[in-house]
Amino acid sequence: MTQNAHVSGSYWIDTAPGRPRPALAEDLEVEVAVIGAGVAGLCTAFELARAGRRVAVLEAGQVAAGVTGHTSAKLTAQHTLIYDKLRRTRGPEGARLYARSQTEAIEHAAALVAELGIDCDWETRSAYTYVRDAGRVDEVRAEAAAAKEAGLPASFVTGTGLPFPVAGAVRVDGQAQFHPRKYLLALADAIEALGGRIFERTVVHGLDEGEPCRLSTGTGVSVRAADVVVATHYPIFDRALLFARLAPRRELVVAGPIAADRDVDGMYITPDEGTRSVRTAPLDGDPGRRLLIVTGEHFTPGTGDTRERFDRLTTWARTHFPGVEPVHTWATQDIDPTDTVPLVGPLHPGAKHTWVATGFGGWGLSGGMMAGLLLTAQITGRESAWSGLYDPRRLRSQVREAPQLLKTQAKVAGHFVGDRLKPAPPVDALPPGEGAVVRVDGHRVAVYRDEDGALHAVSPRCTHLGCLVDFNAAERAWECPCHGSRFATDGTVLEGPATKPLERRDI
Repeated sequence: MTQNAHVSGSYWIDTAPGRPRPALAEDLEVEVAVIGAGVAGLCTAFELARAGRRVAVLEAGQVAAGVTGHTSAKLTAQHTLIYDKLRRTRGPEGARLYARSQTEAIEHAAALVAELGIDCDWETRSAYTYVRDAGRVDEVRAEAAAAKEAGLPASFVTGTGLPFPVAGAVRVDGQAQFHPRKYLLALADAIEALGGRIFERTVVHGLDEGEPCRLSTGTGVSVRAADVVVATHYPIFDRALLFARLAPRRELVVAGPIAADRDVDGMYITPDEGTRSVRTAPLDGDPGRRLLIVTGEHFTPGTGDTRERFDRLTTWARTHFPGVEPVHTWATQDIDPTDTVPLVGPLHPGAKHTWVATGFGGWGLSGGMMAGLLLTAQITGRESAWSGLYDPRRLRSQVREAPQLLKTQAKVAGHFVGDRLKPAPPVDALPPGEGAVVRVDGHRVAVYRDEDGALHAVSPRCTHLGCLVDFNAAERAWECPCHGSRFATDGTVLEGPATKPLERRDI
């Protein structure tokens, strides 16, 4: 990938385009309204519809085309080096609840694939967390022991299917990989077959927590519902200061064909080297080849040159898998909770009929499926053994997470103040295909120069909480480093928590 290259698109979306669904055009009343049609939203909507509830899903973009459509698509309960930390911070029982909840979600998905006859390239694989640094082997051994104690089929190994040696790895058997968009598009069809309704291009702006709740949209129509689920990845409403406990993280993906006999036979991730994740997937109609998928280079949105990061990741893939040439390049975004565990449950301490699912920390597939089961149990009045573990209102963990919370907020404050002090380049210095926050008549303006030389100007103030955006040249998007909102070059929202576009500016 050269310095002038840009993302080519997600393999999952390119190979499963799906069908369009209408925007909400008139007022609607249902029992449950789900905001967001990613894995958490669709899994929740499906379980509720199957339980007999009248459900509507409201999606600002397209079904399963946001974060879920850009994942690496590993479905596993083995989440890098989490169990040793959980054993120390939540006790052995907390670690066991986490492992059990994630495992049951995966087993439930496997059962649905069989029950609904979903063709989604489902494959059973072992998951590995490896290190190449001998100085980290004890850390990996402790993780293997903690994962096994938590109930996973985990072991410490030194041999893997990777084409390079490792110092040690945690291996967890019986995990899965699949085509996430094929799975979720089938789930969307099943929701509608059960009487549920799905609306695309429907942006929710307001929430009134009355009885019933009322959602207002950008087109003036509204939805009334007894219960509302906020499954927008990063919550678009912050009624319990969840923003202070969440940090956005972006990662890059490169993918290209390799011979089937070079399959790595597993799903791999390492915390080293800025994170590297490796797996393969079937290539449609080509049994002799598979698609190698390499993920890594995590960074805060709106910081640094994304093209250089793509180059580093591509070089790494070519070095370790000679001959591979990326044909698909894309990026994804994760939300890290400050205390490791996702936030799934009541939206805030006083909430009776509003719910949230967020903070999956890079493991949103198993986490989103777990959230669907957990939220359905809570909304329908059933007990769940792990509701306390994921409860967004948890207090004991907030004491433990205080140092990380303060670190996260210090970073946000640094951007809020420091980005306003950065020197601004002149407009004339912008080459075609580039963007920057510049000064025009003494005011900061976010300006993009297209390939024809025309200028497109918008306000640099993120419409979420006012941080200044920065330009991602590889993806040609404006990004907010504070909470991860992303905007197209014309200011339209690509990703929340912002729900309103950047204001246009004339220059």
